[in-house]
Formats: sequence, C-alpha cells, structure tokens
Amino acid sequence: MDIHEYQAKERFIGAGLPVPPGEVATTADEAEAIASKYGGAVMVKAQVHAGGRGKAGGVKYCKDAAEAREHASNILGMDIKGLTVEKVLVTPAEDIESEAYVGVLVDRSTQSATFMVSPEGGMDIEEVAEKQPEAIRRLAVDPRYGLLPHQAYWLANFLYADKGHVKQATKVVSQLYDAFVDSGASMTEINPLITTPEGDIKAIDAKMSIDDNELFRRPEVAAMRDTSSEPPSEIKAREAGLSYVKLDGNVGCCVNGAGLAMATMDLVKYYGGEPANFLDIGGSSNPDKVVAALEIITSDPNVKAILFNIFGGITRCDDVANGIVEATQRIDIQVPIVIRLTGTNEEKALEILEEAGFSAYTSMDDVVEKAVQLAQD
Repeated sequence: MDIHEYQAKERFIGAGLPVPPGEVATTADEAEAIASKYGGAVMVKAQVHAGGRGKAGGVKYCKDAAEAREHASNILGMDIKGLTVEKVLVTPAEDIESEAYVGVLVDRSTQSATFMVSPEGGMDIEEVAEKQPEAIRRLAVDPRYGLLPHQAYWLANFLYADKGHVKQATKVVSQLYDAFVDSGASMTEINPLITTPEGDIKAIDAKMSIDDNELFRRPEVAAMRDTSSEPPSEIKAREAGLSYVKLDGNVGCCVNGAGLAMATMDLVKYYGGEPANFLDIGGSSNPDKVVAALEIITSDPNVKAILFNIFGGITRCDDVANGIVEATQRIDIQVPIVIRLTGTNEEKALEILEEAGFSAYTSMDDVVEKAVQLAQD
C-alpha cells in the first residue's frame, strides 16, 4: 500500500525526523489560506501515488499566497499518470544548498532491510545507479540487531564532508530506519534530503510503501489507504480476497496458487502471448471468488481471451466450474474462455462445464497455447 507524501511525513515526524511544516488543501481557497499563514514563498505539491509529479506540472514554487492559490487551482483536478489530483500539500519553500538521497527498502536477495544513500539527491535513484554507480553506498541491516550507530555514521559520512552535517545525517538515518520498521514499510525514502545555508538538514520530501501483510497489526497505518488513487479492479480484488496485479497483455489469467500463476504467465510468454494480469483465487472453495475474478478480468478492455488454469487440491474443481457458469450467466462476456481443471472433483467439474456448453483441457500446454491463439485472432 502506498501512502501520500503528507502521510509519510506524518510518520517521519513521529520518528523525530526534521520535516518542515505543511498542510493539505483540497481547494484553491484552502491553499491560499495555508500559504498566508506561513508567509513568504511556499511549494504547492500534488498528492497522488505517482512519480514524476514535478515533470507533469504537479509541483510548483509560489512566491506568495496569491500565486499559491493560482497554482493550486491549476493542479487540483490535474491528471498525472491516470490519477486525478484531489489534494495538494502546501509547505514553506526552503533555501537549498545541497541535495542527497536516503532510502531503505526490503531486499529479497539479502533478506533484510537495505539502505541506499547517495550525495546525488533530487533525481531518480535508478538513474544514479545507471550513470553513477559509484555515487551509491549500500548497507544490509541485520534484522537480529537492527541499524547500529556506527553503521548509521558510515552511511552519513558518505553523504557529507562537513562534520556538522554528518552528525545530523547520522541521526536522520537512524530515525528513517525507525520510521521504516514502525510503519511496517517495504520501502521508504527521502529525496531530497537537503542542507540549508544555515547548516541545517531537512527532509523536504517523503515516500513510503507499506507491506500489506503488516496492515492488520497497524490499523493507524491501514487507515491511511486512499482508495481514490487505486484502480477499481485492485480494490475489488482486495475486497474479494484475491491476489491481483494488472499487466499490459491481452490474455486474462485466473489461476489458483501463486506458483502456478507464475508458471502459467511464463507459459503464456513462451507461446508468444502476453499475460494481462496476475490473478490468484487462492485455495478456498468459493464460487463467489471465481465470479469476482471474472468481473475483474473482463473490466480490462485489453483482454482478448480468458484462461483458467486450476489444479484442485484444497480448491475444488466443481466449485470453480460452478463459479464459471454463474459468472457467465451474470456477466456479458464477449471474449472466449479456455479452461483447464484437474484435481479434486475433476470429473464432476467437467460434467458441470459440459452441461453449460464449455469444454475443458487437461494439458497445461494445450490450454495456454489455445488461449494465446484466441487472443491473437
């Protein structure tokens, strides 16, 4: 789950990080009032779950409250990468002497939280990694001990030569790790972490993604979810208890089990097709899940064929078959459906499908090859 910049800053402030003040506005009038309260120049920043806000015109410098009103009026309602801006953050503009990057994320290769820091802040870390790999320092944190003081110092010392800055940055690195752990995050970053002419260090931007598996024990973080910034299909999938990720292909996949789903997507690619999604209906025997899955898949206009690949263990094939039949009765499905059902209650499932006018495959290769062919016709 992604949270907005202003929400991530709330988490940062809770960890003691040096974050400038800021307030959220939903109208131009509110933005003007907030800017007037701060006095002087401010930044108006679109609050959407998308990168590249500045390049899209969603981050503006405003010399006074009147200009804040003007820019907020233009930004609110703006479309940034398919998302409509409904809120802006108004925060005092800062004098910037230098910019650095500090981030921490879950690294599956090391099975740990891993820091990435760079004195080249203000730009995408991926771009820095590609063009200046020597400008990045990494540190995998041992989960048994957490981030140790000398490790925080080692990272901070890579960012700054000035000892006063190093001292402040050491504290910032430790506090960022605390915010990361306390929020159940999978990624959090400050970009940029700035120094001011007065010698202060401030986190003027904040980004945080939360591990969905952590939300059940952090209701205060779960309450930060903004469903208006999420695709309707992903909201419906979550409510139905489905694991769903939209992709760019045209073969809609409905599979039980993450491993089989990945193998199915690989096979779609092998036979020259492109999967339209990852969708795992899980191990429950609930026809309603199949109905919800088909509603989600058919909401994607790019889908030209639907592929069911079910290996019945805990999942009963006859329940899946009933779900398919029920869904086709409730939904006007305009694309072909190809089905493979094997395992628990397989014979009963085939009878249900045959009575409804469907045929099913037993070979995984055959069903995937057929689905790819239909999607290309």
